[in-house]
Amino acid sequence: MSIPEKRTRAKKTDRHYVDNKLFYTVMLQYRTEYDIAKAAHTDPPKIPRYVGECLYKIATRLSMKPNFINYTFREEMISDGLENCITYLHNFDPEKSQNPFAYFTQIIYYAFLRRIESEKKHLYIKQKTLENFYFEGMLAEQSGGEDDHAIGVNLDNEYMQGLVIAFDKKREENQQKAKDKKTQLGLEKFCNDEREQTAPDPTSDH
Repeated sequence: MSIPEKRTRAKKTDRHYVDNKLFYTVMLQYRTEYDIAKAAHTDPPKIPRYVGECLYKIATRLSMKPNFINYTFREEMISDGLENCITYLHNFDPEKSQNPFAYFTQIIYYAFLRRIESEKKHLYIKQKTLENFYFEGMLAEQSGGEDDHAIGVNLDNEYMQGLVIAFDKKREENQQKAKDKKTQLGLEKFCNDEREQTAPDPTSDH
């Protein structure tokens, strides 16, 4: 019976790996010092060590979630998240929110998404470049006439092909949205011009 109790306590501790109340208290003190320094035109205060520890724990735990854990660039994701938190640390307003955990988790989450999008774009460009080299015969020339495997290029990679297709599709959708928006704006301008031309002159006599 003692084993389940230990597991229950472990899970509870795991859920509360950041003391949100203490986190808020430290952030409240930091914002007070930051506002004083800003008003006095002096250097901002140093970020408290506890805040740094909390941010690192949040970023690390979030990177272990199922939708992030399989990426090979998780360390870069964590670094981006921490950098963003430091950049916007002073924007946390203790008067509007007493939940710094949620505030910084959101910042880190979107930093992760931006890194993933950036890495996918990089892989897309790399894959398209390899394909262009291949079809232009440049790889064959570099390999001295040997087969493509001598350079270790695999253009039939299922993951990369899927990534290229998805990226191209998203780009086409964005281009279509921009085109539709431009068309809509043009239509609205045309309608407004028509109304102005057909509107009666209030200064004219009837």
